[in-house]
Amino acid sequence: MTKVFIDGSSGTTGLRIADRLAQRQDIQLMRLPEERRREASARREAINAADIVFLCLPDDAAIEAVSLSNNPDTVIIDTSTAHRTHPDWVYGFPELKGQRERIAASTRIANPGCHASGFIALVKPLLETGALTPDALLTCFTLTGYSGGGKKMIAEYEAPGRNPMLDAPRQYGLSQRHKHLPEMQALCGLKNAPLFSPIVAPFYAGLEVTVPVFASQLSVSANELPEIYRAYYPAGGAVRFAVDESEGAYLSAGHMAGRDDMTLSVSGNEERILLIARYDNLGKGASGAAIQNMNIKLNLPELTGLITED
Repeated sequence: MTKVFIDGSSGTTGLRIADRLAQRQDIQLMRLPEERRREASARREAINAADIVFLCLPDDAAIEAVSLSNNPDTVIIDTSTAHRTHPDWVYGFPELKGQRERIAASTRIANPGCHASGFIALVKPLLETGALTPDALLTCFTLTGYSGGGKKMIAEYEAPGRNPMLDAPRQYGLSQRHKHLPEMQALCGLKNAPLFSPIVAPFYAGLEVTVPVFASQLSVSANELPEIYRAYYPAGGAVRFAVDESEGAYLSAGHMAGRDDMTLSVSGNEERILLIARYDNLGKGASGAAIQNMNIKLNLPELTGLITED
């Protein structure tokens, strides 16, 4: 039985991972007594005794946790921002070409950022096929549920008599220094980081990532884009191209809430094109992706225990 320790199990992502793994018969969850949860000695012991360690911590605490590990066989999956562009860590988005094999061979896996996952899923195939060039100047806006902000933001949105400003969508990342930008640029191989405008709205979970492009930026027609995505993301995986007309002229950011897969679509016209990814910020954007990476390390079907397309 695989021994798993979650360092930071009281946070949103850690709790979601723990809830999922508690339902599995092949996993033994290692838990520290509440009074020892922050003790370095207790954490060191648990980290080095585990087969798989999930770090669900702020960046500085995640770096400290890695320093406690001296067991070369322990696999660490870090859900923080700390190691996503680190050369010694593998980026945990297995749908990228060659990435699944790198994940399987590594003991240091950086789980992708929630917003970054959709951007990379949309842009990387176009760069690899030459439909876009690395010097493309791109923009990206996202609509996310408030659970992506963690326990503090959840409490703010769910508090009785909350601030009425929370009743409307709120744009953030105004400085254009959002923590996901480095991985968005690095993993795609872009010469310039995208102009990124994330928006949090008063719904719990779900994420919609949109990358607008002009046809003049592409070396292919808009009609060819769906086939590029279908070829890059084979059927049966966690990421797929999907045409869903059930919402008419609208696309809800909450459409994939409660699931662990991601759908891509292309809208617009022959001049202005919208590349769109939809998924759950807590699913494929966080805990679902982390468990998918664990499954790959354990040589299991990678969607084991995940909620995906029926």
